[in-house]
Amino acid sequence: MKAVRVLVDALLFVPDRVAALAGNVFTALVQIRANKIRSLLTVLGIIIAVTSIIAVVSMVEGFGNYVTSFLRGLGTNMMVVYPEAVRGPRGEFLRRAEMTIEDIQAIDAGAAAIRRTSPVVWNSAVIEYGRQQLTGIELRGTNEFFQAIRNFYADTGRFFGAVDVESGAPVCVLGREVLRKLECDEGIVGDYVHIDGQRFQVVGLLESKGSFMGENQDQMIVIPWSTAVKMYPRARKYLGFYVEALQESQIPEAEGQLVRILRQRHGLKPGDKNDFGIFKQDQVLQEFHKIRLIATSVLAGIVSISLLVGGIGIMNVMLVSVTERTREIGLRKSVGARRRDILLQFLTEAVVLATVGGAIGIALGYSISYLVSMHPSMVPVKVPLWSVGLALGFSAGVGIFFGIIPAFKAAIIHPIDALRHE
Repeated sequence: MKAVRVLVDALLFVPDRVAALAGNVFTALVQIRANKIRSLLTVLGIIIAVTSIIAVVSMVEGFGNYVTSFLRGLGTNMMVVYPEAVRGPRGEFLRRAEMTIEDIQAIDAGAAAIRRTSPVVWNSAVIEYGRQQLTGIELRGTNEFFQAIRNFYADTGRFFGAVDVESGAPVCVLGREVLRKLECDEGIVGDYVHIDGQRFQVVGLLESKGSFMGENQDQMIVIPWSTAVKMYPRARKYLGFYVEALQESQIPEAEGQLVRILRQRHGLKPGDKNDFGIFKQDQVLQEFHKIRLIATSVLAGIVSISLLVGGIGIMNVMLVSVTERTREIGLRKSVGARRRDILLQFLTEAVVLATVGGAIGIALGYSISYLVSMHPSMVPVKVPLWSVGLALGFSAGVGIFFGIIPAFKAAIIHPIDALRHE
């Protein structure tokens, strides 16, 4: 029964506490309004800190989302397999690695977790059209599955098909940067160009992908791999290939299957190093997420240092306020106010002051992020909600941390001494 009475008394006392807290908040707002300039200068450090946090985090997140979207656009369930020379423990060359179309066909037949593959021949080519000649253009020989695996489609004309690959047809698909450098328009589709001295018909144009980490995705020519090995016979024994797993979650299973098949075909014994390399797109994504998290944390941490400056400003002004309102404190204590009432009043004022500064900083941060995102060269910038909550939480925390000393000083003032204060 005693526990029940204690619980009932506590519940009945809750409205009184809420009313007291509301009164303290109202008093704090009155004090801010009565000293507008001083309050603004007091929270200026917090305003700058919160504005900076919101703006920096938003820009980092915007850039991160852009890169993540770009990488996912390349296909996160994609792997690239390529021949890799075997080297000894001191880096010495042991033997040359080979990869043939038979290896790729064996993987197509024996790896259940792989949806499809595409052989690839990498080379640098010279392309000529009319009086224009371009050198050092990236050429890739692939098959008809290149579009689906790389998520890189032809948006004008067509991509070459299985018949073109089987017959080794002299057809090509051009990237948009190649088109620009040749100083021609989409009318080139159906016309002919010369690639390393051989005549090719342009059957389509690839959609624009843009640049990423210094590599222009649009400066590329794609031809059937069977045509590429006719042009570069040496590449027949050193093919690479794209691999598409059935699902992103099945990449480890697909990797295990293709490693097993290639090691068996290449006669590698247990303990022998692989004579091929595997590049997984999701590895880049995972590493980027780590870099993104570290960059966001470091930048936000550096900017948050200015919150300490703002907190010190709040503490100084609250100490001045305690001195100015010493007589008021004495009057309140003389009519029954307890130490905790005075402590809570001044602590509430510090928290409200810091929170108001945080709210102004959030509004300015949103404004800056919006203005930045309007620039045509800028990636889309969106303020994450967690950064807003973090900024407000830090602001309130600064108010509590730096407001506790002035509040404690006000609470321990003796009422007689306070009433004598002029």
